[in-house]
Amino acid sequence: MEEANKKAVELIDRYLQGRCTPEECAIVEAVYKQYVHQKPFREGDLDFNRIKKDSFLKISAAIDAQQRRPISLWLRIAAAASILLFISISGYFIWHKNTIAPTMVIAKNDIPPGHSQATLTLANGQKILLTKGLYRNLTQGATAIKINNGITYTTGLKDNIETTSYNTLSTANGEQSPYPLILPDGSKVWLNAQSSITFPTKFNGKERIVKITGEALFEVSHNAKQPFKVQTQKQTIEDIGTVFNVNAYADEPATKTTLVAGKVKVNDMLLEPGQQTDGNHIKTVNTKRYTAWKSGDFYFEDDSIQTVMRQLSRWYNIEISYKGNIPTDGFNAQISRSKNISAILHILENTKGVHFKIEGRRITVIE
Repeated sequence: MEEANKKAVELIDRYLQGRCTPEECAIVEAVYKQYVHQKPFREGDLDFNRIKKDSFLKISAAIDAQQRRPISLWLRIAAAASILLFISISGYFIWHKNTIAPTMVIAKNDIPPGHSQATLTLANGQKILLTKGLYRNLTQGATAIKINNGITYTTGLKDNIETTSYNTLSTANGEQSPYPLILPDGSKVWLNAQSSITFPTKFNGKERIVKITGEALFEVSHNAKQPFKVQTQKQTIEDIGTVFNVNAYADEPATKTTLVAGKVKVNDMLLEPGQQTDGNHIKTVNTKRYTAWKSGDFYFEDDSIQTVMRQLSRWYNIEISYKGNIPTDGFNAQISRSKNISAILHILENTKGVHFKIEGRRITVIE
């Protein structure tokens, strides 16, 4: 079985990467469906250690029973593949109405996940591509910029007599800042995909003001004498010693500020930890849902398929279209952002009523 298991893993890898032959695809899908459709699985049933042990015992017994007859290598691989595929994918199933009805998305090609990268635009227009492992020291007037597992701004003694200049840190679709931006006051900022922050190289005056688009997570160094403010198109967020997330994408229905720790004031409304506002109303939320991206996860909590696909479109740099009557039920899952798009869609398809088709960089959501 050891050799068959090895080949099964290779087969599954090729399948998830869209590199299987039609015959190989048919083997994996047929055996997988046969195993999973034997019974509905509930969240409480998924003891994976027990499933793995029981499943391999059953497969071994079935093969031993046929020792006296020739058995196709492909049947052995398919048997092992069904178990390994079940274990690996089931761990990320979405539990929708407490039951699972697995299907398979067919991908003729695949799309890799986004990566850690951002662009720093200096006041003179110079652009610096930021990646992990990059080390550079720069100066802008009396301001020193150090790039080394962070982008650190330090103001010099002569800075008070110089004109304030502005820099912009930005990410494109499929990018996330590889390390935090550390502003001159020590505040830290992380950017999600398709986002930007414009900030002064020094904080003069009565306020510290930055402007963002897209999504950013802030850890602000509080200074009551010089309030820190984040401006979006629809909100002004004022720090009162805090960690908070701002989602201000133009294609989202509303700008959402989520407070993780401390206090913030949004459009003159005061938030407590665990609260969120769209600028008009305040509600209590699970903050992990809105900060999971920084740790490398998608976190869906009763989200519509449209909300889910907007997040995927930014991270995978894909276009989304819809065909037929799309279900309105919510999706619930926590999924690593390190997976190829086909693996993500496999997981989503295991919720009833939604299927996908990959064509180049376009994903069609099908009834």
